[in-house]
Amino acid sequence: MDAATHLLATDLDGTLVGDKYSLQALFNFYDNQTYEVSLIYITGRHYQSALSLITEENLPVPDVLITDVGTAIYIGDSLEQDLAWSQHLEQSWLPQKIDTVARQIPGLVSQELPITNRCSYYATDETVVEAFRTALDQAEISYKLIYSGGRDVDILPAGSGKGQALQYILNKYQLDEAKLLVAGDSGNDTEMLTLGFPSVIVGNAQPELLEQQKHPSIYRATNSYAGGIHEAWRYFYTK
Repeated sequence: MDAATHLLATDLDGTLVGDKYSLQALFNFYDNQTYEVSLIYITGRHYQSALSLITEENLPVPDVLITDVGTAIYIGDSLEQDLAWSQHLEQSWLPQKIDTVARQIPGLVSQELPITNRCSYYATDETVVEAFRTALDQAEISYKLIYSGGRDVDILPAGSGKGQALQYILNKYQLDEAKLLVAGDSGNDTEMLTLGFPSVIVGNAQPELLEQQKHPSIYRATNSYAGGIHEAWRYFYTK
């Protein structure tokens, strides 16, 4: 990663993954370039689920895998966990207290996940989400709340998230000069899409992301899934 010149940092479900034809076309395009594109996958899935998707979709193993909405990072050929990132987030993380508060909120349903580095719930009414936010504030709990897809409520350690995790990797490997494209399709991608790097909102994006203010660094693709990434890469880097 230290010498990477071109980077794709992309969400998986609904962004890179979703259409096999456009996915293959994107990687064929990258294979035909004179440079190598290093891959950073940034997903809401937990680690084992992300690995399963990579296998099912025959995706290249990434240089960096960021899981659980930016609360865990895995690096290198063997995808070893970045313990410095995990230890940093654990300092003010109180998942048991968060779950205690959550059980008091009508309409909030827990997502059963095999991890503790994030707390995730379902809620189809935004008033439920706001009630949860208020209760967490009243309990003086440090957290970051992300509501996406009209149902997914993720409570993350403060200082985490997809954008924070991506910036951590860019700083760690001194990749500020690399040509980077960030790609996403839903509300939990907003933070990384608005860091100021060349970014793409794919054509099939969720309504909450389409409402994002227009910005010169954010390209709104007409094509969906990997086709939108391909379209944006050509826009930014093959003019």
